[in-house]
Amino acid sequence: MAALMLTMSSFTSDILYVASEPWAPIQGRTLPAEDKDGNSAASTTTAAALARIARDLRYFQARKDSARLVKAAPHPGQVRFGARASLRIADGSERSFQLVGEDEADPAAGLISYVSPRAGMLMGKSVGDKVSFGAQTAEIIALTS
Repeated sequence: MAALMLTMSSFTSDILYVASEPWAPIQGRTLPAEDKDGNSAASTTTAAALARIARDLRYFQARKDSARLVKAAPHPGQVRFGARASLRIADGSERSFQLVGEDEADPAAGLISYVSPRAGMLMGKSVGDKVSFGAQTAEIIALTS
């Protein structure tokens, strides 16, 4: 997969942008062993269940096929896709967030989707800029790729 360098105005909604390779969220994805009702996938043979499985396979294949690796700038001057921003919150604590693709997001691990409200708040900001962080204010103290 070739790496791209894009600005936010370059993004389109029909492409799945990813910040890392290999792209684990779809590459290693398998269908669940049970459906939402606890029925074993191996024993479920109804037409509706098979249609659901076929739909999921089409969805994941389309997501995988549309994935494009976006290479983060080596020394980002501003928060943008792929960059990691370290924040010092007014209470003295520090948090770090990396802007990633929608399917790579894991907020508990500090990976936030570039289309999320928090990413929108950070996008285009530089070291020293202050941003809202819930009821508090935070200062961007470092940017890395």
